Amino acid sequence: QVQLVESEGGSVQAGGSLRLSCTASRLTRSVYRDYCMAWFRQAPGKEREGIAAIDIGGSTTYADSVKGRFTISQDKGKNTLYTLYLQMDSLNPEDTAMYFCAFKEGGSRPPPITDTFYNYFGQGTQVTVAS
Repeated sequence: QVQLVESEGGSVQAGGSLRLSCTASRLTRSVYRDYCMAWFRQAPGKEREGIAAIDIGGSTTYADSVKGRFTISQDKGKNTLYTLYLQMDSLNPEDTAMYFCAFKEGGSRPPPITDTFYNYFGQGTQVTVAS
């Protein structure tokens, strides 16, 4: 069972920045031939929204709501751990949500930000942006 653990989120003022990380462990393989990882978020009363994804080659997909402000990146395969990052700049109150990382063995081009594609999700971390 793949385990995904997000770093602690936090609270920032509008216009500020935060960086989230997500560490994947208990991977079923030491090296994956293909995979996708992604970030999702869910605000109270709203559906889960895919915001960024990255594949093994570093290709990325962004939702329009975060394009130009958020950057997804990865650190592959150190000691069989994969780490996913989300750099969030120019945050605004609409970015307040629980943020989740996701993992799927196997690729799709471009990497998707639809939650039905991914089969592992982290527990989530809260990000709050004050106006």
